[in-house]
Amino acid sequence: MPPILFLILATGLAMKIFNKHKLQINNSMANCHNLFYRFNEEISITTSKRNRLIDSKEKLRERIRKYFKENYPDYEPKFFIQGSYKMKTIIRTKDDICDLDDGVYFFREPDVTATTLQSWVYNAVNGYTSNPSQHRKKCIRTIFSADYEIDMPVYYKVDGSIYQIAIKNEGWRNDDPKAMVDWFKSKKGKEKYLLSAVKYLKAWCDNKRNAMPSGLSMTILAANAKDKLVLGERDDINLTDVLKEIKKTLNKQFECIVPVAPNDNLFADYDEKRRSNFLTALDDFIMDADAALKEDNQLKASKLWRKHLGDRFPLGEDKSEDKNSNTKLISGIGLSSPYGTL
Repeated sequence: MPPILFLILATGLAMKIFNKHKLQINNSMANCHNLFYRFNEEISITTSKRNRLIDSKEKLRERIRKYFKENYPDYEPKFFIQGSYKMKTIIRTKDDICDLDDGVYFFREPDVTATTLQSWVYNAVNGYTSNPSQHRKKCIRTIFSADYEIDMPVYYKVDGSIYQIAIKNEGWRNDDPKAMVDWFKSKKGKEKYLLSAVKYLKAWCDNKRNAMPSGLSMTILAANAKDKLVLGERDDINLTDVLKEIKKTLNKQFECIVPVAPNDNLFADYDEKRRSNFLTALDDFIMDADAALKEDNQLKASKLWRKHLGDRFPLGEDKSEDKNSNTKLISGIGLSSPYGTL
């Protein structure tokens, strides 16, 4: 039999076995998928907040267009929503805050410094809210108190070159946020399994705080983990699998490389304390996630998830499944199914 045909047949058989086991688990354990579904809704931005956010974004764009037309007509700003909003992984923090990244683009080579071009954008938006806008290192931030924040990084691009982001007091650097969005979309597939996993990971980091990784870091780690997993319809199982795969990856090399320009390591500046804090939190989450999957009582399982995801994660029903059957099934298979083990 040709090797390629054997591989195809073996892969198909493995998938059938995997799906059979998945179905058995679904019928035998304290299924918390419905709780994750409710949690996903809880951490997502509401329609009213989304409408306010988009309206504010448009008002800021109008101010920038007007400012440049009146003061620097040779610079015509264009705009592009990027980041988590574009990737559909935006969440509300436990403080009910969300953020939007709205890039300001100039398709010409500037004859001023990166900091100066940032300051022009700052001048355009400052004063729109009661809080002063912030001229941060890589963006201009406008704060809408107790509601949301809009970050506006500044870029330029000329034909034949990559996008350049303005960095305060440093200059310009390669950076392609559009390519990052495209990369993530290519990873997520048709299902929403990866989108949900990323949102849960971001909610975990938000709940833990204490210098946990950024949303971009968790997005990259989760997307890379998905390549080695077969995700299914159970969000509790999917999240556990992703956490374990992230742990495997970080055990080999503690790094998180941006897959597009600037291709930097987001963990490069982590000192030992911050690194240890994250890895310890990851180990603790994996341990309790495993325990929750083996738990026959949904209420007890939900309390384990709440330890890491916070009080917004709903409490389950105080009901139990057949514990012996549940334990036997889970111990009989591995929840994580890397393609490399076929």
